[in-house]
Amino acid sequence: MKQWAFYFDQKYCSGCGTCQIACKDKNNLKQGQVYRTVKEYAGGSYRQDGEAIVQDIFAFFLSMSCNHCKKPACVAVCPTKALSKRAADGLVLIDRAKCIGCKACKVACPYQAMQYDCAAKKAAKCDFCEDLLALNEPPACVAACPMRALKHGALDDLIKIHGKTEQIEGMPAVESTEPALIIRPHPNATVLSRANFEGRFSKNGQ
Repeated sequence: MKQWAFYFDQKYCSGCGTCQIACKDKNNLKQGQVYRTVKEYAGGSYRQDGEAIVQDIFAFFLSMSCNHCKKPACVAVCPTKALSKRAADGLVLIDRAKCIGCKACKVACPYQAMQYDCAAKKAAKCDFCEDLLALNEPPACVAACPMRALKHGALDDLIKIHGKTEQIEGMPAVESTEPALIIRPHPNATVLSRANFEGRFSKNGQ
């Protein structure tokens, strides 16, 4: 089975939010709805070193959508089987006709990828732009990224090129759902320790 996956090179992401806007525009999402989010992680401090002030300030970004996980938590909890993982390409999709809007998937997803469509009273999320894939075109977020920080491809191929995703600050444990996401961490992201740094997440404008 082919498994579609996203590749995100964190060091090139400027936090511009173009991927988020492109996704929102392509899916005609209402205010407050986003299928892809861009979050900032920042921290560090200033300290006195003799007569000098030394800083170790850092900031980097994390672009995240539905990761079409190998073991999707949302699929496991859906009481009506409205959510399923497609065998042909590994995409996690919603059958809106079966969805009863119980929000169990929204609670279960560790990546906060599930959205709730208040008008339709049903769940909604990234579908990897399956309509564009059928035309051999990239997902809207990938095509829009001005820094080429986002790419897509078969998970096995991406792993061969870039290796498996390392656990980074701001991301839930990858072992829990095995996300189809490969991240090349920002240089500062690999040295973070909660014992030594205080960080914060702040959503870019939606």
